Amino acid sequence: MNKVFLLALGLLSSFSLFAQEKHHEDPTKVITRIGAGYTDNLTVSGSLALDQVRKLNARSNITGDEWRLGGSWLFNFGIVNFSFSRSEYDDGGHKKTYSVGTFLPLSALGIDTGKWMIFPMAGFSHTNGEIAINDDEIISLNDVVMVQNTSNGGYLGVMALRPIDDNWTFMTFGGGGAGSGDYRNVWGGAGASYKINEQQSFNVFGFVSDDDYGTNNKLGISYTYEFD
Repeated sequence: MNKVFLLALGLLSSFSLFAQEKHHEDPTKVITRIGAGYTDNLTVSGSLALDQVRKLNARSNITGDEWRLGGSWLFNFGIVNFSFSRSEYDDGGHKKTYSVGTFLPLSALGIDTGKWMIFPMAGFSHTNGEIAINDDEIISLNDVVMVQNTSNGGYLGVMALRPIDDNWTFMTFGGGGAGSGDYRNVWGGAGASYKINEQQSFNVFGFVSDDDYGTNNKLGISYTYEFD
């Protein structure tokens, strides 16, 4: 059964979109790259292309309390990503997430989106961590109590790119999810990307999210270098 599954994956990937020339911010692009950025902490990131359809991905802040590890596999319908990550929240909560999801370019379905590049996203996740709860009856640091929480669920969202000229691109994304134990989350953001040359780019962005573990509101900037 495993051999049949791997063969099916290979057949699908042989008809993938890897031969197309892609925008530098396209989430389905498989390439080796390194990057650095800053939000409320310095971050480093990178992708290692194993071939034309597979890559490994990694990102971490400099203190190591927020990070993501995973990989991607490109198919004719889009790209499938899997990851294991840890996130911190402004009010003290934190979580670890295991997820499998996909970006599906509408162009792969033959849908004309004009000057926009639109990528619906969907996936499944397992999340566990600690929620920060204010409790007036318990005296603790800042009167906050950490409560364990675990959830299984899914998410839906969309990412969109709108090139303005040969260098500047407007970016936006948003979505939400739901899971067991009445877990809910929503997120969204927007920014702009500037292509310096064929290998270098930077972007500025704002990001907000809210779920059972807490809230995050961030502004950031990042730089990326792509290898041939």
